[in-house]
Amino acid sequence: MGRYRKMLLLSVKIGIGTCAAIYIAQLMNLEYPVSIGTVTLLTLMETKWETLKLSLNRLITLFMTLVLSWLIFWHIRNVPLSYGMVLGLIVLLAENFGWRTTVSVNALVVSHLIMLDDFSIEAIRNEFWLVMIGIIIAIILNLFNLNLTHRRAIMANMRRVEKKMQMIMEELAAYLSGQEMSRSVWEDICELEKQFQEFIRDAEEYKENTFQSHPEYYINYFEMRSEQCMILNNLHYEMKRIRSMPKQAKVVAEFLQYLAKYITETNIPDQQIEKLKAILADMKKEELPETMEEFENRAMLFHILMDIEDFIFCKERFVEGLDARQLKVYWKK
Repeated sequence: MGRYRKMLLLSVKIGIGTCAAIYIAQLMNLEYPVSIGTVTLLTLMETKWETLKLSLNRLITLFMTLVLSWLIFWHIRNVPLSYGMVLGLIVLLAENFGWRTTVSVNALVVSHLIMLDDFSIEAIRNEFWLVMIGIIIAIILNLFNLNLTHRRAIMANMRRVEKKMQMIMEELAAYLSGQEMSRSVWEDICELEKQFQEFIRDAEEYKENTFQSHPEYYINYFEMRSEQCMILNNLHYEMKRIRSMPKQAKVVAEFLQYLAKYITETNIPDQQIEKLKAILADMKKEELPETMEEFENRAMLFHILMDIEDFIFCKERFVEGLDARQLKVYWKK
């Protein structure tokens, strides 16, 4: 999903959420109703799970804040000293449990209690509802996400990756066949490696915006392709080191051209593994090289085949890691 579209959606949700929260607070005749807009703003994160986790932490630290405020303000009437002590203890506890993001709202609650100079049940209930309404509004609004659009964008990125990797593999096959490369494979690989960081980040965000467990499929898919991309990088480096292409290079080039067609999401690489095993078996039957240079070139070619095998095994491990539900959802026949 596009960056600006996400920013617009978040802005709209924050605007609607703060208006709704303040309106509800006014209907309930709560003190400091405008403050509830700040609570909603600070609780409304970009994903559903982030909002739920923050909301739970906020309620826990709210209870701690109310208890500390009651204990300290009743015994220390000096406002600056008591306020500093409460906030210092809240920060200490929040940092210890990794809840730093909850401190701002708790500071707001403490300031309200000081200004009211009231620690009655009514005052505490007022602060509880200010925080609770803000949390509820944030959770409800984060149920609305452009998940369908986000998923389509992820799938489009998957197709781009596959097409780019097919092109890179065909270029490597052309090089082994003795043809000049029409593109800079280094640049293509480096560009793809940078894109994987963004694609994985998008997949993680999509997973955090759904309550289902299976969307981790997309994360695993891009991680698998990223690993394959690194192998392609190694292949290119090793091919460049071959000073004189042995005759067996043509067979490897043909296999790469064949393999490029199967860089697709739903391919199970059993046939590709068997074909590669047959090529390796045939190469072992070849006559031994006569010169040191032939030996070195043949050894590097054999090493290239091992890397190709790793490339295929990456996909095989990915397929084996899919459970029945993922196969049903993502590999519909």
